[in-house]
Amino acid sequence: MSVLIVTESLFGNTLHVAEAIGAGIAEVRGRGSVRVLHASCAPGDLPADLDLLVVGAPTHTLSLPNAGTRADAVRRGAATEAHAGVREWIEQVTIPDRVSVATFDTSVHSRIQLGTAARAAARALRRRGARTTVGPSFWVTGMEGPLADGELTRATEWGRRLARETLPVR
Repeated sequence: MSVLIVTESLFGNTLHVAEAIGAGIAEVRGRGSVRVLHASCAPGDLPADLDLLVVGAPTHTLSLPNAGTRADAVRRGAATEAHAGVREWIEQVTIPDRVSVATFDTSVHSRIQLGTAARAAARALRRRGARTTVGPSFWVTGMEGPLADGELTRATEWGRRLARETLPVR
């Protein structure tokens, strides 16, 4: 495996974006090169052949989801409540120096983005020693979604660009 995408998604929107990013990367690097995992299933020790780590989560209260915002999402109709997500996974993961890291999020579009999950994840990953690039926010029309028109296409295009710019040529 050369790419791992670790995500958290309560209403499915962030997962769809992660899968679209993975599809874009796979177009450039091959289908077997990308794996998408929920943070609760992601390894704390990353695979030795990992070239790129992509981390994505929905923006909750200008940051990463936490236990309280996850419980609120369940009250609003999220299918399941994960007890651990991206925030908790970052706290325990070990990232090798050679691995490039990029973050993304899903957010409700506003003129001024005061805080996003992508920025919060990048800060937390940098504290863990990662070289991190903050990627885009992909827009949802409300907390529950759906994704705004064109966002999956934009996610696929960003995945292609990540594959071309970040990963070594094999």
